[in-house]
Order: sequence, then structure tokens, then C-alpha cells
Amino acid sequence: MTYFKTLAISLLLALTLYCRAQEPSVGPAPGIDSTAINEALMVKEEQQKRIDSLVKAQLMQQLATVSGNAERTKELEAQLHKIAVNDSLRNIAQLEKLKAMKKTAAGYPVTLTHDTLFYIYTRTGSFNAKDRAVAVSAKIDKLYKTPFFEPDSLTIVENEGYYDIIYNSTEVILSVGNLDGLWFGKSNAELAGEYLGIIKQTIAKEREVHSVVNLLKRLGLVAVIITLLVIIVWFVNIIFRRFTRFISVNKDKYLNFFRLKKTKIITANHLETLLIRLSFFAKILVIILLVYLSLPLLFSLFPETESWTSTLLSWILAPLKSTLKAVIDYLPNLFKVVVIYFVFKYLIKGVRYLFYEIKRENIQIRGFHAEWAIPTFNILRFILYAFMLVIVFPFLPGSSSPAFQGVSVFLGVLISLGSSSATNNIVAGLVITYMRPFKVGDRVKIGEVVGDVTEKTMLVTRIKTIKNEDITVPNSTVLSSSTINYSSHTKSENQGLIIHYTVTIGYDVPWQQVYELLIEAALKTAYIIKEPKPFVLQTSLDDYFISYQINAYTKEANRQAVIYSSLLENIQDVFNQHGIEIMSPSYHVVRDGGKEKSE
Repeated sequence: MTYFKTLAISLLLALTLYCRAQEPSVGPAPGIDSTAINEALMVKEEQQKRIDSLVKAQLMQQLATVSGNAERTKELEAQLHKIAVNDSLRNIAQLEKLKAMKKTAAGYPVTLTHDTLFYIYTRTGSFNAKDRAVAVSAKIDKLYKTPFFEPDSLTIVENEGYYDIIYNSTEVILSVGNLDGLWFGKSNAELAGEYLGIIKQTIAKEREVHSVVNLLKRLGLVAVIITLLVIIVWFVNIIFRRFTRFISVNKDKYLNFFRLKKTKIITANHLETLLIRLSFFAKILVIILLVYLSLPLLFSLFPETESWTSTLLSWILAPLKSTLKAVIDYLPNLFKVVVIYFVFKYLIKGVRYLFYEIKRENIQIRGFHAEWAIPTFNILRFILYAFMLVIVFPFLPGSSSPAFQGVSVFLGVLISLGSSSATNNIVAGLVITYMRPFKVGDRVKIGEVVGDVTEKTMLVTRIKTIKNEDITVPNSTVLSSSTINYSSHTKSENQGLIIHYTVTIGYDVPWQQVYELLIEAALKTAYIIKEPKPFVLQTSLDDYFISYQINAYTKEANRQAVIYSSLLENIQDVFNQHGIEIMSPSYHVVRDGGKEKSE
């Protein structure tokens, strides 16, 4: 009997070795899934391992019975050694194939009511991993829905190397075999035991969660949460209503602080309306936020909607987290921006102090006039602020984004295209400032405009005429036109502005007498100074009269209209007192026999 067993085992071993010798040594043919081939080879090797284990057991029995036969013992030991070597080589090959399979193989979840129990990675027979996972999930769901489920009815039964999880000794729920245990580095028996514990625990938990008692408890909690939400919303309404009433009653007491000196920027009524509208929108926002935050709490009470909880919370928390992270990440740059701002702020204050001292003439610089101080300070301030923006720009949030850069370029193009005339006026204003053709308060003539300069800016010059007309002249026009300044020589160290007027007197009046009378009339005129003394010039000798020009000095260039009017009055009075006739260019007298004739 022992002989026949030994012969059978030897034939089986020879057949196995022959099959192994016939295995192809090349890779899989094109188009064939290498994972499936590796899986089939590993299944075959597992089968061979079981055969070898049987052969090994038989050889061990024979070895125990032939202890007196040295030759037979040596032969059996050689066979056992060969099986051990083959088993080791097989294990190494399996590990290599398993490592290659794990790189590409996908696990398919076995689920119950959206909860994942475990994953299946290998196939069994004609069922691939996905089909197995779907079939096992359906059977577990059927167990979950069984009215009188008994967890103890789930057992494990071994069947030719497979370990089946069976319910009521009839229905197979899951078979663990082939590569299942090898995939996780466990025996099939251990893996089947783990699966059995997971299935029992999950089904029991889910049945308890979905029991009628728990459902009633959840509905009670829902009622409590909704009641609390209604109370909180009612309380929020009361708070905002009282705030609105408080604003309406105390608006004159608390809402009169928006003033610029004595000018009201925003009235109390405007602030009241604004605050009431803001409180209304704030109330709506708070109520919406309360309702929204209560939804995850309600959804978390029911297993079917529990997965929605994280989704709803993520819609709020994700933006808040990203915003908070962005703010925290920006803090170093914000600190740099603040430091740069304060450095330039105090630098500008120092420059302001310097130029205002120059304006007050407490500090004098040779060749630098006091009236240049404020325009120069404004230019330097603009340059410093522009330089500060250039330094700060890289630290601004989003400055490196294409959208931010595109908007910056677009604004730059708009400013450059729309500010050509303004730029011309600014450049002209700078030139006028440093040319010093006039100052505020001077009587000037620019083109056809005559009046007193009331304001000089970087863009325009404003002039007030003697008729109280305010005329705005662009600086580019001022620069391109001739400018007459009547006030530049009226300062204390200068002689003054020369007021002049021409009258025509006949040849019968001695010119010396005309000189005396014109100077006398000039000295009687208001705002005419005595030193330097007025003087007369003869400007032309015409056919019937001589043209005399009276010239007198005044320090009041802004009163020219009054001075000229008074001068002409005095000239008429003085000449009438001396019986001298003032002749006009288009009028002459012919005397014939005591008769006068006009032409």
C-alpha cells in the first residue's frame, strides 16, 4: 500500500515538474493584460504549492518509517530538499509578481449603505475583482435587509484551500482563496476571519442605526434644532430692531461727527438711512448663515445624508481657510509694505519742513528763490510717492497675476492717451514756476487778458480782471503767449511802474509851459509818487499840433484804471485853468477875421 502511494506521489511530482518546464519564459503577447497573466501564474503556483505540501507530508511519513535504510533516507531527504528549494524560489517569484501587480491593480470596495467595509484586489475563477466586489456587496446588503438576521449564523467553512463565509450553512457570502491572503501577506484563514468580523460588526451597527427607536430619537433632535433655530432667529430680529430704534432716536447725538472743520460732510439723516440699510442686510446675512450652518447639523443626524455634512461645511470653511492662509502668508509682505510706507512718510515730512523753512526765508540757498519752495516740494513729494509705489508694488497681493498686470497696463495706456494736454500744461507750469514771470497778486497781461493773478497751479493760471471776471488760462497758453507784468518793478527797491498818456497841443503854446502843466497834473494824481519826478516826452510834430507824453511813477500797478482816470481829470482841469486848448488828432481850428470854423 505504501509502495503504491509513493508511486502516485512520484508520478504527480514528475507531472508538476514537466508542467513547470513547459511554462513560457517570454513576456506576454501584445494586447494581453500582464496583470491577468501574472494573476493566473500566481494561482497556478498556489495550486502547485498545495500539491507540494501534500507531497512533502507523504515524504515525511515515509522518512519516519525507513529510519533503518540509509539509502532510502538519503533519497527522501533529497526530494524534501528539492521541494523546499522549489518552494523558496516560488515564493520569491510570487513576491516579484505581486509587487508588479500592486503598481497597477485597482481595489474595488465592498460597501453597505455607502460605507466601505474592505477592498477586493484579486479575481476568483471567471470573476474579476470588480465583479466579486459587486456580488459580495449585494449579498451583504441582502443580509442587512433580512428581517430576522442572526450574526451567529455567519460561519467560515474550508473547502479545498478556500475559506467560505456562509450564512445559515447554505448561502455563500464570500470566498477567500487563491491570492486573497497572499495579497495582504496573510493566510486565507486569517483574512476570512477578519472579513467575517467586519461583516458582522457593520451589519449589526447599521441595523441599530436604522432602527425605529433611533429614527424617533433623530426626529426628536430635528425638532429641537429647528425650535432653537427659530428662537435664535427671533432673538436676532429683536437685536437688530432695537439697534434700528436706537439709531433713529439718538442720530442727532451720535451721528454728527462727520465734519471737516465747520462743514458737514455727511448729515445725520444720511447716516441714519445708511446704517438702517446696512443693519437690514446684516440681519438677512446672519439669518441665512444661521440656517445654512444648521443644515449640516440636521444632515449629520441621518446616515443617508451624513455625507452631505462635510460638503456643506467645506463650501464655507474652504474659502475661509484659503483666505486665512493667504492673509497669514501675506503678513511678511504686509510688514515690509508698512515699513516702507512709514520710511517714506517721515522722509516726506522732513522734506516738507525744509522747503517750508525756505519759503519763510529762515533757510536761504543762493540762487534758490523762496517762491520756488512749495512747487519744488510738490514735485519731490510726487517723485517720492511714485518711487514708494514702485518699491511697494511687488509686495502687493496679486501683483504677479496676469489679471493685475493687464489692468495696470490698461490703466497706463488710458492715462497716457488721455493726458497729453494735461502733461503739456504740467510741463508749462513747471517752466513758468522757475521762470518767475509773475507771482500771485501781480497785475499782468497775457495775450488779450489783463488782470491780477489770483492763483497759479500746475495746470492753469487764474486771473481776475478789473471787472471782477475770473479768467482761467492754461499754462501752455501762458508759455506760448507774451506776458506783460505791470507789478514786477513796483517793489520797494524799484522805481515803480511808469503811467503814461499822450495829449496834443497846438504850436501856439510854448512847450515849456506844456511841460509844467502836465507835470503839475501828474503830481495832483492819486498814487503818483513824487520821486522819481514825472517827466514829459515829445513824441511827434504833426501838421497842426505837437504830441506830448506825460510819464509818472506809481507803486500801485493794480490801480491803473483809477490812476489813469484821475490823471486825465487833472490834465483837463489844469489846462482849462490856463486857457489852453487840448486838440484831438482829427480836429483843428482855422481862425479868419475873428470867426471860427470847424472842419
